[in-house]
Amino acid sequence: MTTKFTKDHEWVRVEGDTATVGITKHAAEQLGDVVFVELPDVGNSFTQGDDMAVVESVKAASDVYAPVSGEIIEGNGSIVDAPETVNDGPEEGGWFVKMKLSNPSELDELMDEAAYKEHAANS
Repeated sequence: MTTKFTKDHEWVRVEGDTATVGITKHAAEQLGDVVFVELPDVGNSFTQGDDMAVVESVKAASDVYAPVSGEIIEGNGSIVDAPETVNDGPEEGGWFVKMKLSNPSELDELMDEAAYKEHAANS
């Protein structure tokens, strides 16, 4: 299992050709209390960097970008019903979608955990 991070504070955890995507703890803390999440429909495909989902907090609304290209195979409906789950465990139960990877080489462009921690500390 490989976990990578984007400059926009998304994480992607890859097992085989399936990528689980969410926002980082840093992003959840910056947003504050999450009150609404809009997920893409299963079957939709995205290219790396596309707007894929929306997360709204008491402070702001933010887009969630596709960290890799692929097709949505599952959405985490529990965060739609209980958006606070994103704050409680953004890198565990607060994941957004699962995607079938269409271009695994895109993972090479993303940061590992050490590089991301440095990036988050400076942003």
